[in-house]
Amino acid sequence: MNNKHQTPAGNPVIRHKFTADPAAIVFNGKVYMYTGHDEAPPGEYKYVMNEWLCFSSTDMVNWTEHPIPLKAADFKWVKGGAWASQVIERHGKFFWYVAVEHNTIPGRAIGVAVADRPEGPYKDARGSALVSNDMTTFIDSDKDDIDPTVIIDDDGQAYLFWGNGMCYYAKLKENMTELDGEIKKVDLPDFSEGAWIHKQGGWYYLLYGYQFPEKVAYAMSRSIHGPWEFKGIVNEIAGNCQTNSPALLEYKGLTYFIYHNGGLPPHGDSYRRSVCIDYLLYNPDGTLKRVQMTSEGVVPVK
Repeated sequence: MNNKHQTPAGNPVIRHKFTADPAAIVFNGKVYMYTGHDEAPPGEYKYVMNEWLCFSSTDMVNWTEHPIPLKAADFKWVKGGAWASQVIERHGKFFWYVAVEHNTIPGRAIGVAVADRPEGPYKDARGSALVSNDMTTFIDSDKDDIDPTVIIDDDGQAYLFWGNGMCYYAKLKENMTELDGEIKKVDLPDFSEGAWIHKQGGWYYLLYGYQFPEKVAYAMSRSIHGPWEFKGIVNEIAGNCQTNSPALLEYKGLTYFIYHNGGLPPHGDSYRRSVCIDYLLYNPDGTLKRVQMTSEGVVPVK
């Protein structure tokens, strides 16, 4: 396929496809943004998601689409359902943690794919699930193993956070494809899903979908193991959409809040979502200012 260069048009930032559940990294001075792909036809009110997408930019406004880097079908143990995901780089490899539906163990699961380049192509790194529903028994749910978010701490230890209805976390081995120890839970008020783990200025920030329809709330801690102090809402309900999936990105001295709404006409809604980008600002004490969702979006950064 030919790469598509997006014309600056404010929010949503991608307008030729429905995009959801964003995540982004910076590599070699360029931003790579990863999204899900809502494919439900107009009038169908369920998630139809079979693949993930990758876009890149050097100014946060003009985006280049890359060939489809990963599909749910690339995992032989997966039934389908290409839900929220996140990519991270380690030792020159790119690891993509994804939420999918397992084909033999009932319920959702988390897989991990790997590539030599940020835009892929990616392949299954394990041949099996990293986390499956039989591994998490804190609550009785077949959807509690979704929405992975990953961080490599300053000491080199990597952690995976995830969950729906309950937030879980566990250490990752240095190979990034195995858990290292027990799965623990994080108690957060009205945790729905869509966690995002982030560190800045000596603080850990855990953002997540809060209540339903989802706002984004957050908690802060001086340790990744907690205790986590709930700090309230950072983003209100995103227009015409019941879910709210946050990603934070530091790039060229600015902090960006990447999320989705249902605002792309004429068919945008909770099952046909679109990625948006606005600024995130910190207060002097490290707490987060509430995000101002805008139609204009951000301006090109040099």
